[in-house]
Amino acid sequence: MASAQFELSDPPRDAISAIRFAPTTSRLLVASWDKNVYLYDTAQSGGQLLQTFEHRAPVLDVCFGDGDEDAYTTGLDWDVRHLNLSTGAQTVISSHTAGVKSLAYSPQHHILISASWDSTLHIHHPSAPSTPTASITLPSKPFSMSLTATKLVVAMASRALHIYDLSSLASAASSLPSTDDPAATAIPIEVEPWQRRESSLKFMTRAIACMPNDAGYASSSIEGRVAVEWFDPSLESQARKYAFKCHRQADEQGIDVVYPVNALAFHPVHGTFASGGGDGFVALWDGVAKRRIRQYQRYASSVSAVAFSGDGKYLAVAVSPGFEDGREEVGEGVIKVFIRELSDTEAKGKGAK
Repeated sequence: MASAQFELSDPPRDAISAIRFAPTTSRLLVASWDKNVYLYDTAQSGGQLLQTFEHRAPVLDVCFGDGDEDAYTTGLDWDVRHLNLSTGAQTVISSHTAGVKSLAYSPQHHILISASWDSTLHIHHPSAPSTPTASITLPSKPFSMSLTATKLVVAMASRALHIYDLSSLASAASSLPSTDDPAATAIPIEVEPWQRRESSLKFMTRAIACMPNDAGYASSSIEGRVAVEWFDPSLESQARKYAFKCHRQADEQGIDVVYPVNALAFHPVHGTFASGGGDGFVALWDGVAKRRIRQYQRYASSVSAVAFSGDGKYLAVAVSPGFEDGREEVGEGVIKVFIRELSDTEAKGKGAK
């Protein structure tokens, strides 16, 4: 069965920075440089724009909380915000001292983590407002962040990578004395990373995504490569890590043009992963078998974000100009979000029976 695809109506007016499906429904959040977060219902073809949340500055990341009615956003206004998707209310829960690149929510530990270009992580306890926000200093500027049920992976400048134990993070952050002002200045704490690593990729990390089985992660760079690594520090496990070239297209002279790999997302059921590149392609990969499963048709512009639904039946693809062609104008009708319905075996690994 071939997969069906439709385009969302009422897309953002400027480049898309992040897309996230709700944990249990077909709702989709889209963050944009047009200073808005968009909430869609993707249950029907064309989708339905349910609500728009205006911000003071471009929004760089968005995520859901414990349920489908709570969301969190962050961006160039330096703030981390809670969105009540039922009432539309916005609440600032902490502020960094520079733009905030990434957000991640751990349902197992009920903590929200933000990573800012001020080289800090903020640890929030949304379900315990009296617990103050904790701050952890990073060695360099964070570029991407992802988590599993037990680990948090932060990819930074200078090819640095920290892996934190989420239980240790949550415990240290929750031990701070209560406060009546949850939006007060974050309190510094010291938590040693479970592991410190150097990226397997020689160039700047663009995206990172953790495996759903808590075994490892994939990372991508601006130089058309993806690396797959495992958490297990044993020599045998570390010998399995590898990197490969992708999202490269030959020009008219037959010379490879290298594009950034902007986005990564793991399938929640099959453990395969999708990559989206500046070349306008989305590919599905079996990281264990080291094989490409398939590559979809080329989109009209750079792929800026990808996301699987919680049940793995849908793949959302955000298409935005990546300026790889040297033209910085955003033409009308260029910004698009596509929802692809996946067949039962479409994202299944090559080695699976």
